[in-house]
Amino acid sequence: MKYRNALPQLNGTQMLADGGLETTLVFHDGIDLPLFAAFKALDSQVGIDAIDRYMRGFAQLAVNNRRGFVMDTPTWRASPRWAAELGVDHDQLKEVHREVIATLVKMREEHEKPESPFVINGVIGPHSDGYAPTEILGDSEAETYHRTQVEWFAEMGADMVSAITMTYADEAIGIVRAAQAAGIPVVISFTVETDGRLPSGQGLRAAIEQVDAATQSAAAYFMINCAHPDHFRSVLEQGGDWTKRIMGLRANASRLSHAELDAADELDDGNPREFGELHQELAKILPNLTVIGGCCGTDHRHVEHVCKAARQPTTETV
Repeated sequence: MKYRNALPQLNGTQMLADGGLETTLVFHDGIDLPLFAAFKALDSQVGIDAIDRYMRGFAQLAVNNRRGFVMDTPTWRASPRWAAELGVDHDQLKEVHREVIATLVKMREEHEKPESPFVINGVIGPHSDGYAPTEILGDSEAETYHRTQVEWFAEMGADMVSAITMTYADEAIGIVRAAQAAGIPVVISFTVETDGRLPSGQGLRAAIEQVDAATQSAAAYFMINCAHPDHFRSVLEQGGDWTKRIMGLRANASRLSHAELDAADELDDGNPREFGELHQELAKILPNLTVIGGCCGTDHRHVEHVCKAARQPTTETV
């Protein structure tokens, strides 16, 4: 099935995303990821098997819960700047993108059900550090930089692209414009610090409204990722029409700050049951929430508890 420009989550279909791929590979599978680049795990059969096992687990979880599945490519660190630091040239990088899309196409053919649509999502990461950017791009610079990955995903059969762990608005604007030019739906996912503000210091509402104003609301929707629900819930509780643009959450298991996570030698996987319960509460705040997964420290357990919590009746009265 093909979903480009008719994404099922835009029509209210409840979808799962995966969890913290990189933290799972490092802490559960013992795989070294230079620069936190998950695509480098594909250099070995052990890494290929680990990613396949990880993704199939989420695919089965989605089917078991009669939810769709947003199938992410392991390409958060596979943009030209990071690839160059890893010694991967342009042609090699393009082949990585071709291979991961082909793998997800095959997995979709094997697992997708009519009640569980599978969407192939090309993942784009930030040009600089995802916690504390040291180089800020203007929107035109960002459009030029990210065009390579966006065009590859459009050419190779992805249904959508998502810019994950965005730290400031201008880079997000450039990515939306690149996706518009390539004719592929795009999602912007901002990360926030413990105070609910982007690493740039900008408020979440202001960032979303800036991107929409600069692009005529061209992004399919927005997400929040790589932060614990406690870090952004109070911001969402302020309400407003802008919250209707947030259709996805991929939270961290840990309440630690980005700086603390960066320095941690051990995985903080939090409390999976509590993780699910917190998302039940967040769903009351976000009227258009249709995509839920996890980020750092989360795995199948956390997302399964999100599914369980969603099936529980709430005490809210109408």
